[in-house]
Amino acid sequence: MLPKGFLFDFDGVVVNSFISHYSAWSSAFKELFDQEIAPYPKSHVGVAPIKIAEYFSGVINQEHRAKDLFLLKDEHLDVYFKVPTLLPGVFEMTTMLTENKIPYGVASNATKLFLKNCIEHLNLNFNTVFGVEDYVKPKPAPEAYIMLAEALGFTTNDFKDIWVFEDSLTGTTAAKLAGMNPIGILAKYSEEELKEAGSTLVFPSLLEAYQYLIR
Repeated sequence: MLPKGFLFDFDGVVVNSFISHYSAWSSAFKELFDQEIAPYPKSHVGVAPIKIAEYFSGVINQEHRAKDLFLLKDEHLDVYFKVPTLLPGVFEMTTMLTENKIPYGVASNATKLFLKNCIEHLNLNFNTVFGVEDYVKPKPAPEAYIMLAEALGFTTNDFKDIWVFEDSLTGTTAAKLAGMNPIGILAKYSEEELKEAGSTLVFPSLLEAYQYLIR
């Protein structure tokens, strides 16, 4: 039997959006501070944008301007939008779920505007989508996935039968705390790291997860 529902992180699971985000961080940082930005830290993969802004501004001892950087990066992300690369298996997975009438949706720490732009440009079949503005406590808190599951019609009793596709330790922790089944996608972290964080299965991409499910 297939799981009752499927929840998706976005960056690193559905799309490779590193260039989209990092170019926006870089140009916003340059405009605000007239300096080149630091390399993106692996420790902040999947972290809420305001936390990333705090990191980058803190590198040059400008923590008090983190909110300014966060807002400007969001503006650059929209104005200079770079379409991310679609990762393998997305269309196969969403088509299969639609045909089997299995509820699914996206809960991301990215902004809703970025998610909307990506879904429109790539013609993706995601109708239920939550972004970082929707949560009081973003991932690694479980609120994002609990909110999405409830929006899809699930109750707490269903959570153990819901798969959550995640590529980050932050999101894997959120899924685990929500009482759901984290499924790792290999993007930035190794299989060992994802399993240590709570992933019960790990796949190179959604394509291999799809092939596993249809078998």
